[in-house]
Amino acid sequence: MEEYLLQKHFAPYTPKRGEKYMSAGQLDHFRKILENIKKGLGEDIDRTVHTMQDEATVFADPNDRASQETDIAIELRNRDRERKLIKKIDETLARIDAGDYGYCDKCGVEIGIKRLEARPTATLCIDCKTLDEMKEKQMAK
Repeated sequence: MEEYLLQKHFAPYTPKRGEKYMSAGQLDHFRKILENIKKGLGEDIDRTVHTMQDEATVFADPNDRASQETDIAIELRNRDRERKLIKKIDETLARIDAGDYGYCDKCGVEIGIKRLEARPTATLCIDCKTLDEMKEKQMAK
């Protein structure tokens, strides 16, 4: 979901020669990306609510009813994921305001513009994220 919205709404940032990491221009770039994603998600949620209200039909056939309930359950699960992403976007916007955006929560190094463009809500550098995923795999076994 997030990847689709990203590809649709922004051009990659090209840092200027000698530009400081997470300069005002970069922060503005990422703020716009996050706000566009949030706006798109809000529109999807509104559209789903209206669609579900419009399509509220009681089917006599149990198979049709079961199919409709399954569709609704899938749609609600997707909207829940989007709601969680909106919360994460709000937290990320707060990080931008606080001046913490773009730096790894664990080791403090720069996350990197390319990684942030791929996942603007990232809070870990690629090395720390890889280590976390390896630990998760080991704990799951």
